[in-house]
Amino acid sequence: MQSAVRSLAVTLAPLFRRIHDADVGVIEDQIAIARVPAPTGGESARAEWMARRLKTAGLRDVDIDDAGNVIAHGGSPGGSSPIVLCAHLDTVFESRELVHVRRDGARLHAPGISDNARGLATMAALADLVDRPILFAATTGEEGHGDLRGARHLFDTAAAGAHAAIALDGPGDERIVTSALGCRRYHIVFRGPGGHSWGRYGAPNAIHAVAALVTRLTGYAAYDRTRTALTVSRIAGGSTINAIPAEAWIEVDVRSTSDAELVRIDQHVRRAARDAGDEENARRRNDTTPLAVTLTLIGERPGGEVSSDHDVVIAAAEATRAVGRTPEFAVASTDANIPMSRGIPAIAIGGGGAGGETHTPAEWFENREGTRGIARAALLLAALTGTR
Repeated sequence: MQSAVRSLAVTLAPLFRRIHDADVGVIEDQIAIARVPAPTGGESARAEWMARRLKTAGLRDVDIDDAGNVIAHGGSPGGSSPIVLCAHLDTVFESRELVHVRRDGARLHAPGISDNARGLATMAALADLVDRPILFAATTGEEGHGDLRGARHLFDTAAAGAHAAIALDGPGDERIVTSALGCRRYHIVFRGPGGHSWGRYGAPNAIHAVAALVTRLTGYAAYDRTRTALTVSRIAGGSTINAIPAEAWIEVDVRSTSDAELVRIDQHVRRAARDAGDEENARRRNDTTPLAVTLTLIGERPGGEVSSDHDVVIAAAEATRAVGRTPEFAVASTDANIPMSRGIPAIAIGGGGAGGETHTPAEWFENREGTRGIARAALLLAALTGTR
């Protein structure tokens, strides 16, 4: 595989020149994509844009599936075991208004301009440039509460028998995600009778219970046995300053490289929620109704890993070196989680250039030798399709 990639880097020199010549158009696509709002669960307008763009590239059988994914096929019709190239449509931002993209020198500023307008623009560029048997998929529900909905459907249907999968996620030309970060997400609600802050003082307080729960949850870090993160990410409750809160809730994001650790944390979260409710109820007045606690698992992303000596990883590393970069292997949660968890060799890479302030309104992208990222992806696809 290593020698094959080196040979391809020489034979594909004309393709790399085409990538360089197309660079201005790629940035124009990236801006156009970023302007179309695509909150998780509301990706349809951007999906339609991508479907039109992939048709323009000459791909076959362009369609939008039942999960809202844009599916298209490149190259000549072939076997039933495709190479899958995917990039997610959605952003973390809830607005459905047209997005303003601002230029500041070499930088573009806009929510989602890097994640994942860059990945989608790179996919469109590869659709123009790479005539190989590839299944292209622009997926829904990768961010937030989407729980990888689009990728799950994709690998249940059109890509169920995939030979390998590559997810284009954000900018960059060095990182190669070879391990899928497992994730569980919880919505926990405390509900009680509430009441006047003086006249009903002694009724159980839902916010007090949430505060006790947060203390219990954050204490888990002391017991971390592997690379694990537990984040209390959202919290709300109460109705007015002079009332005992009748309801309060939190959302918790848990991530780990270890499935066993995720199971242990799940037990800890459930026990902590029960204990926090019991503690607050133990203090309540006898003539008041106790708090009830409801815990809902609102997201569960599976973990997985592709071996460092697998052809997909070797080809990605060699392609990275071939464009003058040093491969950096990483752990992350991306669309690649789904194929990895199902035994399909998969990685995630960036689409070139540099970015920052991801998942904030100040997000930016700078086209620093962005063609290297596109060339790396093109070389990787050529190597993988050429080995079959």
